[in-house]
Amino acid sequence: MTDFRPNIQILDVTLRDGEQTRGVSFSASEKLNIAKFLLQNLKVDRVEIASARVSQGELESVRGIMQWAESESLGDRIEILGFVDSRRSVDWILASGAKTLNLLTKGSLKHLTGQLMKSPEEHFSDVSETVRYAVDSGLSVNIYLEDWSNGYLNSPEYVFDFVAHLSKEPVGKIFLPDTLGVLSPEETFSGVEGLVKRHPNLHFEFHGHNDYDLSVANCLFAVKAGAKGVHVSVNGLGERAGNSPLEAVITALHDKGKVRTGVDEKCITEASRLVETFSGKRISSNRPVVGEDVFTQTAGVHADGDKKGNLYANPILPERFGRKRSYALGKLAGKASISENLKQLGLVLSPEIERKVLEKVIELGDQNKTVTPEDLPFLIADVSGTSGEQALKITGCRLNSGLGTKPTAQVELEFNGKKFSGSGEGDGGYDAFMTALAGILNQAGVNMPRLVDYEVRIPPGGKTDALVETMITWNRAPENQEEENFKTIGVHCDQTIAAVLATEKMLNIILQAWHS
Repeated sequence: MTDFRPNIQILDVTLRDGEQTRGVSFSASEKLNIAKFLLQNLKVDRVEIASARVSQGELESVRGIMQWAESESLGDRIEILGFVDSRRSVDWILASGAKTLNLLTKGSLKHLTGQLMKSPEEHFSDVSETVRYAVDSGLSVNIYLEDWSNGYLNSPEYVFDFVAHLSKEPVGKIFLPDTLGVLSPEETFSGVEGLVKRHPNLHFEFHGHNDYDLSVANCLFAVKAGAKGVHVSVNGLGERAGNSPLEAVITALHDKGKVRTGVDEKCITEASRLVETFSGKRISSNRPVVGEDVFTQTAGVHADGDKKGNLYANPILPERFGRKRSYALGKLAGKASISENLKQLGLVLSPEIERKVLEKVIELGDQNKTVTPEDLPFLIADVSGTSGEQALKITGCRLNSGLGTKPTAQVELEFNGKKFSGSGEGDGGYDAFMTALAGILNQAGVNMPRLVDYEVRIPPGGKTDALVETMITWNRAPENQEEENFKTIGVHCDQTIAAVLATEKMLNIILQAWHS
């Protein structure tokens, strides 16, 4: 076995392969914003942003990205997938202003004979024709061996002959795709090592897919076998089970591969959120590194262990990714879970009140109710026998919406002993409520935090009169500043009123913070 390589190239394929995810299509402005973030903030080495000859709109999108990239001296880090079609892909790429062609060729005899119905000699000749035209036109050329994994497993001599042929051509990098996600880590290692030993001076990169959920391990083993680069996608976007997820591959390479990449780990979470927003594909809460819950301890014994010496922390520390550890509140919570949350809120309670709060949290957890750290001040007021009076109370909310009707809202509230009222229109009932509320708060001199996320939970099998739980995520900071998000929950039979109650709770939280 070869030693791990100290420097590994990262090609991000979110904007090209990621668009093969069902229902994902990035607009030109979204592609530009993602490309900017990947190169300038996350600092991946290169990005593959499109396929040649897709559409006129795609051509204009690539032109826009290339104009920006050239202005930042990043043009040589933008790559386009092209095809063995004589001159058509090359001409399309030249018209876009891009400089690098990633040429898709056949990496298995089965794909060659079954899809192109050509002999190896014919295909090799066609590839050479396209490569030479591209190079003569001023492009750099890399080669994709599509279905290389099946080629290695079922027609290795074809793969060896093809790579030997390519080694004599003016190509830069050779990409080894596990197109159908069929490889195990051991097979990946063997396949990559076999080519590296035959051609130690060639630059091979591994392109994994996650059908067996082995793509991260396969990337590690490819690097261990001598691959000089790996291809990744933010949030694992890609066809079927997706591509190798950037967030997990980078973390594993840094920790387990003992290699360096240029990627800035602190920007991984922000990249994930950006792609999640633009793709419309929500990531699971337990997704490694970037999932909402992955740095949350639920069991009380774990919180206790962390309190006594970080005993339940692993090397994937949240601070590496610009995040913080949190402690869930529910039926599994313990005294340490309460203590850690109170400490983060800056609250100090007597042992007796802390015990009562824990009992209340467990009781709510048994009822399948969600409890957030921001709920603690309200629970404390409840169990301590204080009135828990609200600084601000919404005393009236009338909503009007329907088909063919512009939604409107009339809102009344009390704040510091004064009554306020207002009305507003919006694109929905809650939007109309927020418009009216913003006008009232402006009168009262209260600043509204940013709404970051809005989630509705209805019990499975719930009837028309079932209680609805609306959870809203807020952030007090302006757009260009960082501050930890916080959540509030409202429960009501009407979804919009549940959101109104969650908003009322949010306002009292920020008012309490201002007065403390």
